[in-house]
Amino acid sequence: MITGIYVRKSKFTGKGESIQNQIQLCKEYAVSKGYTVDDSLIYHDEGFSGGNINRPAFQKMLKDVKANRFDVLICYRLDRISRSVADFSDTLEMLNKYDVSFVSIKEQFDTTTPMGRAMIYISSVFAQLERETAAERIKDNMLSLAETGRWLGGITPTGFYSESIEYIDRDMKERTMYKLSPIKEELNLVKLLYDKYLEFKSLAQVETYCLQNHIKTKKNKDFNKNTIRTILINPVYAIGDEDTYNYLYSIGCQIFSDKEKFNGKHGVMVYNKTLEKKNRSNKLRDPIEWIAALGKHKGIIEGEKWVLTQNMLLKNRDKAPRQGTSSVGLLSGLLRCSKCGQPMRVKHGHMRKNGTKNYYYVCTLKDTSRSKRCDNNNLNGPYGDRFVVERIKEFFNAPDGLLSDVEDNRNNINSLKKELEKEREKVKIQINNNQKSINHLVKQLADNENSSASKYIIKEIEELDKENIKLQNELNTELSLAKLNNELINISILNESANDFVESIDSADTEEKKKLLHNVVSSIYWDGDKIEVNFFGKKKLNNKGYPYNKLDASFGMDSILYTSSSISSQPCTFIYIKGCNCFY
Repeated sequence: MITGIYVRKSKFTGKGESIQNQIQLCKEYAVSKGYTVDDSLIYHDEGFSGGNINRPAFQKMLKDVKANRFDVLICYRLDRISRSVADFSDTLEMLNKYDVSFVSIKEQFDTTTPMGRAMIYISSVFAQLERETAAERIKDNMLSLAETGRWLGGITPTGFYSESIEYIDRDMKERTMYKLSPIKEELNLVKLLYDKYLEFKSLAQVETYCLQNHIKTKKNKDFNKNTIRTILINPVYAIGDEDTYNYLYSIGCQIFSDKEKFNGKHGVMVYNKTLEKKNRSNKLRDPIEWIAALGKHKGIIEGEKWVLTQNMLLKNRDKAPRQGTSSVGLLSGLLRCSKCGQPMRVKHGHMRKNGTKNYYYVCTLKDTSRSKRCDNNNLNGPYGDRFVVERIKEFFNAPDGLLSDVEDNRNNINSLKKELEKEREKVKIQINNNQKSINHLVKQLADNENSSASKYIIKEIEELDKENIKLQNELNTELSLAKLNNELINISILNESANDFVESIDSADTEEKKKLLHNVVSSIYWDGDKIEVNFFGKKKLNNKGYPYNKLDASFGMDSILYTSSSISSQPCTFIYIKGCNCFY
């Protein structure tokens, strides 16, 4: 079994359980068990606390666990891993997930034995207890904060800014809290959104209204249905009156303030409303987890009106059709409007006599704003799909098309690799020769330490050392053999995807065709007259070896008339590629 060793010490000392002492003890244990010790798998953090796992060597060790670089991890003592029960348990769970055994010498904790595996279970129980206890503390803290109706921080809702307030607490100490203070112009916008939703009874129509009238969010972006809905469901705008109280009570929300205090003088604050996860969009918790109280700000939407809005949103959500996957539209997810940059989506026309429907691509901004914000022509769906597929096939099969350029690019990179390897060998030889000269000069300096020649020797050593640093930097530049090898891998993937496209596109079903397109095409743009197709790939390396960012091919379409007023475009014939343009 290959052994990894982790050691840690908070402060540098030469006594007691020093880093070296810990390593030596772990090595001796490994040898006694017949394990293989690899010095490259010894991880040591000196000067780092065990209070958390944000330690460089520890994090490197975790990466090597995921890479399956060793079979058993040995440490001198359990608290070398972590002083936090939760962190320690999480580490053990990860080791177990990747089939890495764990040994702690001091406590004789060895997960290769039944007793050791039992200890994992016990550790997990304590970790779970700690997590539940922490959750209870957080909830108690929120209840305490709800009593004050304060703003806890973060991005303020539209219509408010955070204002600090100085106050004296029960212990007669000066404290600072924050409350929401109004921004009149933004609150007028919020009132407008509520009024328009109750008028139109549709988020989509409110979105259209905002787009047509160039009404923007506080960050000067276009409103969409999600941003509008976020404002409409936020209790912060509701006036704390009897209707608001009854609604919050009916959905199971924990209300901190007494019902008598919901007298219409204050707005509502809701704590613990969203579930926040790193790198993920926030989600609303179940209302039974919410903690509601009266805030220090004033609400702007009467309770009756706010409750009516909530009920209407819920009713419309339940009536909304299921977002099914379309069996048509090969270009969906790739096609964008050249005029405004927005995605283009599939829309179906009227039912034909034979029971079928034509479909076409329409700019989402044009569609939502009813052509007020964008007037790009629609793209006939069947003909657009067929045109793109046929032109890509021709492009891939052409003598000077993508596949031939891929091979040329592969040959260029292989030639560049050989040149680079030769240059690197020359640099390494020069570095080695310089180091030999430095070593020779150091010996001379030792023999002539007090002579007048010593300053010239030192100067020569410094110049050689500077040259070596410069040469070493050249070896460490971005252009490395590893990067060139990655380029070769990318080219092989592109070549394979292009071949798959040519061989399979005609016989594939709709979903398979979409996958084949997405494997070779990064984006497609339609400007009402021509289609531009951007492929994944790289341009040829320049004389310094740095790759260009992407290749693209543009196809113009003649004799095609698309009008924004027509549901389906007139039939057309695709004859040739106009201005085919491919760069590598």
